[in-house]
Amino acid sequence: MTLSPTERKIVVGLELEKANSIFSQIEVLQNAGFWDNIANRLYYSLFHAVSALLINEGLPVNSHKGAVLLFGQYFIKTQVFDKQYGKLYSQLQAMRERSDYNCYYDVSKEDIFPLIEPVKELIDIISNRLQDA
Repeated sequence: MTLSPTERKIVVGLELEKANSIFSQIEVLQNAGFWDNIANRLYYSLFHAVSALLINEGLPVNSHKGAVLLFGQYFIKTQVFDKQYGKLYSQLQAMRERSDYNCYYDVSKEDIFPLIEPVKELIDIISNRLQDA
């Protein structure tokens, strides 16, 4: 689907709103100790932020794996973003899939707590980049 510049700007804004809205749920989940759910929310907040970035560049977001690959190809390999962010996004995708689909896999506080700030940092970096575009 081809978007006009106005449509693209609207969709990018909606994706960023969604990323921030999802991230805002994390504090409530932390207080309740729902670490599996935090893994899910962290991943989806990044997915929507990365989707905004890809859409802004005219790149298709057709799947979760595709978004990870495009982010890596266009923003990590080209050193637009530090490689730690590519690893973070991939790590969260894998963690989210394991915790959502495997009844024997539990995410602990120790697994997920150190990832919260880096996710917020990447969302902010993406948001700032898109504001400057």
